[in-house]
Amino acid sequence: MTPIPCGPAYTLQTARTLLRCWSPADAARALRAIDASLDHLRPWLDWARHYPISVEQQAAVLRRFRGSFDLGQDFTYAVFDRGGTEVLGGCGLHPRVGEGGREIGYWIAAQHAGQGLATEVAAALVRVAFELDGLRRVEIHCDPLNVPSVAVARKLGFTHEGTLRQRLQAADGSWRDIMLWTLLAEDYRASPAAASNLEAFDVLGQKLL
Repeated sequence: MTPIPCGPAYTLQTARTLLRCWSPADAARALRAIDASLDHLRPWLDWARHYPISVEQQAAVLRRFRGSFDLGQDFTYAVFDRGGTEVLGGCGLHPRVGEGGREIGYWIAAQHAGQGLATEVAAALVRVAFELDGLRRVEIHCDPLNVPSVAVARKLGFTHEGTLRQRLQAADGSWRDIMLWTLLAEDYRASPAAASNLEAFDVLGQKLL
């Protein structure tokens, strides 16, 4: 009997990246990418304020990510080069925006920024959200001053729904605005994300897309 593929997508391959759920064994590689990018990440990502941390602490973080992934509660991926050796960043499909939706999050290590990788990775997550998970909407939340992140949303055909004023506190204690970008299932096929290069595989390595 031929095995039936089962979601969620544990591994994704794009033109230049390999995305897979984090493993605690990735801790040292993750820390190298994060520690070298802290000045690049801290203005925009609250979690970056808690670094540097030890390898053991990072392994514990990745255990939580993996546990939530396996339980179908939250889906956080490592972004590697196609060979699976170097951590280029991280991303995720997060269910914190309510029923039928996911919020896409992403970060790219400083030395790999400006190469379009965030757009490539986000497009892959959009395809997973609509083609595999059957969602009604996908959201991107970002600071208006985070120009590269705003560009990702625009390039993938998201609609700017509005800007929420002074919603999150920055590392320096100031309050910052958050832009809300949305792509609906009915608009997905016309978006650039639908034509992105992607292969997706389940936990057993069976092809989903």
